[in-house]
Amino acid sequence: MKISDIRKYDSEKMYEAYEKWPEIAQESYKKDLTKIQLKNVDHIVFAGVGGSGTLGDVISSILSKTNIHVNVVKGYLLPKTVGPNTLIITTSVSGNSKETLSILQNARKSKGKFLAFSSGGKMKKFSRKNNISYVEIPEIHSPRVSFSCYLYSMLNVLEDVISVKKQDINESISMLMKTKKKISSDNLTNSN
Repeated sequence: MKISDIRKYDSEKMYEAYEKWPEIAQESYKKDLTKIQLKNVDHIVFAGVGGSGTLGDVISSILSKTNIHVNVVKGYLLPKTVGPNTLIITTSVSGNSKETLSILQNARKSKGKFLAFSSGGKMKKFSRKNNISYVEIPEIHSPRVSFSCYLYSMLNVLEDVISVKKQDINESISMLMKTKKKISSDNLTNSN
């Protein structure tokens, strides 16, 4: 396989964006972002659709060995289990996903704590207007390419809330770098 073969089918140069994931992950995790300081969180609800919902799936998997109960919502309704020790995290790369905005609006009526991540849009305006903790994360190329930026930024911000070891996160970034070396466009073979 040649790079010209990839470019023929990948006119948006997604491969170039994906090849930057390890560096994006590292920068996002080390970035100086305000950490969320919450005590006694025993339930986290992640709300998002598409790639933003997948972020919830990944963090749910990461937290599967902890005592934190996790729900991932990819629709319009919060679970009835939301209480005062629940952290509701809404994520929409565009900031305009109807389902996620609906969850954010409904979350205000619950007893939970709130945190919103987006690159702007209606979510940013709503969060600022309603005094909801908000973290702006840039969109990189497209929502799906932004995945590593969002995941590692979220792990950064949530560092004091979730019990994930820095060593494990750094090891995951190291694995991304090793994987990149094996499958990057600089290392094309007939099998990759």
